Amino acid sequence: MSPSTSRYAAAALTDFAQTLYSAYGMRDDIAAVSARVLVEGDLLGHSTHGLALLPGYLKALDDGSLTASGEPTVENARTVTELWHGHRLSGTWLTARAVERAATMARTHGTGTISIKHAHHIACLAAYLEAPAREGLLVIVQSSDPCTASVAPHGGITPIMTPNPIAVGIPAGSNPIMIDISSSITANGPSQRMMKEGKRAPGIWYVDHEGHGSTDPAVAFTDPKGALLPLGGLDAGHKGFGLGLMIEAMTGGLAGFGRADPPEGWGATVFVQVIDPAAFGGIVAFTRQVDQLRTLAHASAPRPGVERVRLPGEGGLARKAKHLREGVALHASIMPALTPLATARGVAAPSPLP
Repeated sequence: MSPSTSRYAAAALTDFAQTLYSAYGMRDDIAAVSARVLVEGDLLGHSTHGLALLPGYLKALDDGSLTASGEPTVENARTVTELWHGHRLSGTWLTARAVERAATMARTHGTGTISIKHAHHIACLAAYLEAPAREGLLVIVQSSDPCTASVAPHGGITPIMTPNPIAVGIPAGSNPIMIDISSSITANGPSQRMMKEGKRAPGIWYVDHEGHGSTDPAVAFTDPKGALLPLGGLDAGHKGFGLGLMIEAMTGGLAGFGRADPPEGWGATVFVQVIDPAAFGGIVAFTRQVDQLRTLAHASAPRPGVERVRLPGEGGLARKAKHLREGVALHASIMPALTPLATARGVAAPSPLP
């Protein structure tokens, strides 16, 4: 079986990631949650935002830019809101914990919101959605990294913000709707992978240093640098730019830590909100409306070349079910990047399934 088609049991990958985290000094309970979130990204098919991120996280543990142990500090709290200082702890662990805390607030008060500053990177946003949505809760996660910039404003060339993703988990009668999008046409991870593999984007996703649209991801990462374009591209990028600005306000603005502050390294400022439909029109009425939208979307006549209209999350949940049955198909670059790091700490890599 070639590396590109190797499949691994999801549980074995989670155990491997957790053991690696622990071997690099992360506290065991933080390692367990962080490993689960990363593998969830791969289960859903987000191969640039799952275990592909683990080598960078382990190196950050090694150099101290990712804090191995500790607790967030609640700096401000009201009935349904809290501001956390994350102390550069695992962003995946902090975000998962924030979703749980906000869900507790929502079940009591109808809604709960957590803002987190000084967190490390939070990986795949879709990984936080399924569990609360299946419990009948509407969950929203947004993030930005105030310490770097790769996305240009509409009409500009110089990058001023990150791809700034937003994810929404929506309860529905069967499977939840799971939206995970960035405010740029594409994100840094897929762009860097395309660049390393010598590939080009299928459309004008970038702007070069002279302001010309480009399909070459290298223009955003090699000097003289251009940038990623906001969602909508050269023609309608004001929409993505506006969405990105909103996310900056909801993350850095509400947290009080963002681009006006000295950079501190790869990380995230995070906004988490959970809403309980039971506090409004009720979960039965809510899912009735959402299921009708699903029905209408599925009944929509597809364009030529499109088999059928799908809702966000349908593909990811189908991939997850397949990966749980047949094993997770890791991108060919992932295990070769992790194996030497594992060997250095005496951790055995999992064997691919036969």
